[in-house]
Amino acid sequence: MLKTGKERFPFGENWSDFLRILSDEHIFEAEKALCAFLGDINLKGKRFLDIGSGSGLHSLVARKMGAEVVSFDYDLQSVICTRELKSRYFSNDQLWKIEQGSILDREFLDSLGDFDIAYAWGVLHHTGVLWQALYNAQLPVREGGLLFVAIYNDQGIISAIWKIIKRFYCSGWLGRTLMSAVFYPIFFLSGLLIDIVRLRNPAARYREHKKYRGMSLVHDWRDWLGGYPFEPAEAVRIISYYKNLGFELVHLLPTTHGFGNNQFLFRRVNRTS
Repeated sequence: MLKTGKERFPFGENWSDFLRILSDEHIFEAEKALCAFLGDINLKGKRFLDIGSGSGLHSLVARKMGAEVVSFDYDLQSVICTRELKSRYFSNDQLWKIEQGSILDREFLDSLGDFDIAYAWGVLHHTGVLWQALYNAQLPVREGGLLFVAIYNDQGIISAIWKIIKRFYCSGWLGRTLMSAVFYPIFFLSGLLIDIVRLRNPAARYREHKKYRGMSLVHDWRDWLGGYPFEPAEAVRIISYYKNLGFELVHLLPTTHGFGNNQFLFRRVNRTS
């Protein structure tokens, strides 16, 4: 089951802060990134399931692209954020539904029906039971439908160390305060050093970061540090797993830095379960 209590990061609090600074540019960049990954796939008239909707940003993007959207999240504050975003841009729209629910709840998933595309970006590895979550994520995908997942890359001992850091961060106010005091300066200074070496304007890092999933850099830092439970996996294992479930790989975008998300787009060619 999903871990609860102080050892689970309150993602919704971060998303609530993010919505206060959300701009049209964030939305534009998120839409551009989704379109780039999907290629020539048209979402108009398609059913789109946003698994772990968070702020609701990518549900909004899918709806703007013409999809019928169903969003859900286990975290109540994230559900509230998604509803807030809908109220801003698609108030009273009948083609965007938002629920609170868990990817681990088969009865809940069955109640949602079938979808042309299921989208789970950086969500499934935070359930505490990654492989069950991966399995459940493909259940709503109809024949010929698409599954878009992003999973943290497994770096062995490095990932194991990050798991310890994340767990300490989520252990309470002391862990959160200490880890923030240690790692925020590290993140800032390492980025600054890289920019200096590359003769790049350091300010551009913050201005341009929203092009990456529409997220601000500081929100990404907090999301990374607090992202617990944490269960990464090697790309080859993800591909093999879904191949055995009747999917073919359409697109793979490996992480550009070792601990980031590998992004996968699969198509269901047959239903094996």
